[in-house]
Amino acid sequence: MADGSIRKTGETVRRTGSTTSYANRTILVVDDDPANITHVREGLASHGYRFREALDGAEALRSVREVRPDLIIMDVEMPRLGGVEVCRIIKANGGEGGFGFIPIILVTARQAGGKIEGLELGADDYLVKPFDMLELSARVKSMLRLKALQDTLMEKNRELDHKNRELDRANKELAQKREELLALTRTDALTGLSNRRYFEERLAEEFARATRYRSPLALVMLDIDHFKRINDTYGHPFGDEVLRTVARAVKGKLREVDFVARYGGEEIIALLPETGPKEALGACERVREAIAALQLEHRAQDGSRKEVRCTASLGVANAPDPRWVGVEDLLRAADTCLYEAKAAGRNCVRQHKEEGSG
Repeated sequence: MADGSIRKTGETVRRTGSTTSYANRTILVVDDDPANITHVREGLASHGYRFREALDGAEALRSVREVRPDLIIMDVEMPRLGGVEVCRIIKANGGEGGFGFIPIILVTARQAGGKIEGLELGADDYLVKPFDMLELSARVKSMLRLKALQDTLMEKNRELDHKNRELDRANKELAQKREELLALTRTDALTGLSNRRYFEERLAEEFARATRYRSPLALVMLDIDHFKRINDTYGHPFGDEVLRTVARAVKGKLREVDFVARYGGEEIIALLPETGPKEALGACERVREAIAALQLEHRAQDGSRKEVRCTASLGVANAPDPRWVGVEDLLRAADTCLYEAKAAGRNCVRQHKEEGSG
């Protein structure tokens, strides 16, 4: 590295009046010979770079951790921790959570061997001493350009990752809102049970499955006895509370797989998949007993309280049955049984007789 090469570089900059767009970029110069460090600094001084110095590999790593330089110009042959080993450590920790991308120009007096090893370990460029300062200046600019491009790419990737995460969150929120909206369209606002429209969709599905696979299915229709009298005597707000309490009692006595809905007014309807006539009758009796055992209390405006009892009548029909051509037949059979229960005195269960039974 002759003094003439330094003067030539300075003269070129002065003559063209050019300025580098990489001024104030930090360059770490690593060499166990301070004279070589000075030589590089003076040769590149006209470009406005900022410099850090290190006299060995360990000091170089400390500087990298402290300042994250934009470029490292490093001698290969240094005592203890050499340039090739430092290069390996930096490149092995160059991920997002490590040093990031730092271009490295290795410098050596050896003509071969070390150059191949250095490049294989990730060095971005390689110079053999003595080198021309104009060549070093050009390679420094090239490496800083590469660093800038890599930094821009990493920043764009971070922005993209952030936007993707935001998009994922927005999609999850949208999916949740859709589920909530769907639930609202399927739910009876007063009781919290499914509404009639959704029940009819499920009934068609379950009836088709029971018919195709010959699997047992029970349909239960329930009507609160003398509900109009409750409304007329205690008012509609109390009647609404009775409906909610009965709905909870019905749900509490049926299985998770059973489907319960408010069918209209004071009528509740339920689908019991994989449930034969005997099991369906037992389930209906449990529901009836639970409703009869409810202890409801009406509070009048004057502060007085009165215990109110309520009961329910239930009708149940089972599928598959050759008499049921469609869901309307099954509904009609359960409704007929419900009216039979009411005619029998209410607070009881009536079940449609199987074909051929006495």
